[in-house]
Amino acid sequence: MVQADDLVEYGYRRVIITITAVLCALLEIVDTTIVNVALTNMRGSLGATLTDVAWVITAYAIANVIVIPMTSWLSQQFGRRNYFAFSIILFTVASFLCGNATNIWELVAFRFIQGLGGGALLVTAQTIITESYPAAKRGMAQAIYGMGVIVGPTLGPPLGGYIVDHFSWPFIFYINIPIGIVATILTLSFVRSPKYGEKLKANQVDWWGIFFLASFIGSLQFVLEHGQQDDWFNDNLILILSVVSLFGLLAFVWRELSYKFPIVNLSVLKDGNLRIGILMSFILGFGLYGSTLIIPIYTQSILGWTATDAGLLLIPGSITTAFMMPFIGKMIQRGIPQGYMVGLGFVIFFLFTFLMRDAMTPDTGEEHFFWPLILRGIGMGLLFVPITTLSLSTLKGKNIGEGAAFTGMMRQLGGSFGIAIITTFITRYTQKHRVDLLAHLDGSRIEVQQRVLMLQKGFMSKGFSANEALKKAYQVLDYSVLKQSTVLSYMDIFMSLGVLFLFCVPIIFLIKKGQNKINPAEAGH
Repeated sequence: MVQADDLVEYGYRRVIITITAVLCALLEIVDTTIVNVALTNMRGSLGATLTDVAWVITAYAIANVIVIPMTSWLSQQFGRRNYFAFSIILFTVASFLCGNATNIWELVAFRFIQGLGGGALLVTAQTIITESYPAAKRGMAQAIYGMGVIVGPTLGPPLGGYIVDHFSWPFIFYINIPIGIVATILTLSFVRSPKYGEKLKANQVDWWGIFFLASFIGSLQFVLEHGQQDDWFNDNLILILSVVSLFGLLAFVWRELSYKFPIVNLSVLKDGNLRIGILMSFILGFGLYGSTLIIPIYTQSILGWTATDAGLLLIPGSITTAFMMPFIGKMIQRGIPQGYMVGLGFVIFFLFTFLMRDAMTPDTGEEHFFWPLILRGIGMGLLFVPITTLSLSTLKGKNIGEGAAFTGMMRQLGGSFGIAIITTFITRYTQKHRVDLLAHLDGSRIEVQQRVLMLQKGFMSKGFSANEALKKAYQVLDYSVLKQSTVLSYMDIFMSLGVLFLFCVPIIFLIKKGQNKINPAEAGH
């Protein structure tokens, strides 16, 4: 084992470590979204209901957010290299088991295990990359890591769609196996562990901390995933788990502040820039996962696109982000304040939502999405790297891993909150707009009568009786009202998302001057 300050790598070793870490981060993030397009096929072959199959996503997300805050502590207990390699092996074996699941609850159990391995990959990969580069080049390190994190959610749906269309759903898990094997070999060969203090004995382990953390995060994640479909606080289970989550949080904070060997080091939050970075990571997750959810749903349910086409639509924006990452890394190295970039990123993301709102109609073409999604890619690039670098810029040693765990957890929770709030508001806004539109469909108006008559004649020409044709004419009218009200609800969502990002611009003035640039004097560390 080596000192944390001596973990900086050079030459081919740094290249291999970077590739390994990005590959693992990509594995974990692609697996978060790749399943979405295969749910219908899983339901068919495993004989599950829609509510049951939703657990395939929920179980993975809950395991993810439980393990992320604990990764820094687990790395210190078992050595970072060993823990990272174990997480890859756990993820790979669970992927094989998921593909071989014979019923829905087996699949859910294996997805939970896969999530425990996957959550560790994300944060540990970020810490390994950060520590492998000298302090002056950490902006570039985060840029390289950011490629995997930003491109991952976008790659999932088209890749999943292609595999499901051409093979069968178990292959979305099997493709992880060869990558996992290669990543394990490279990790054991090249990744080094920093030297930590003594390991804790079994009776010193913060078991209560683990229990409170799991009850707080696990319950919160369940409430966010299932709140809308279970009608939020009108459902007893949602109400009980909300209370469990609140008390879990309070008990967890009390335990960590009072116990000698806490599982999560809350004292790292004394760092002002990390606190601002955590808040911004939450908002970034909200926008990243929220917009990744809305666009495929809109194109599939309103425009009638296939899952693969809906996924492919997001790729040019992701390529834009990946292309920008090295340039943003260089800008940070040259000392351009991260705060300015984050502020510009928030403004550009607002412009993206504004253009998307204008582009939305019941028959929008692919060409109308191109430039708004390129803008989204630019905005994400300007947000991800500066926020992550800023969060970790004033931390040293094992605090880097602890800080990365907080930003990772808040980005995931931001995504969960974003998805929960957006799905709720889509339902509520659609109902509101439907009521408003129906108020204008007055049967005594001549335009409405003519439209119904025209539709009725159309159905009668196909052999329906006058009564059947009239009934079908009203169904068509009702469907077009529903479609229009759904489009209006998506427009409202994009506007709300844009306003949220615009309100975040003033946060950049809270960044401490002189701390938003990494000191080149620390390059030797």
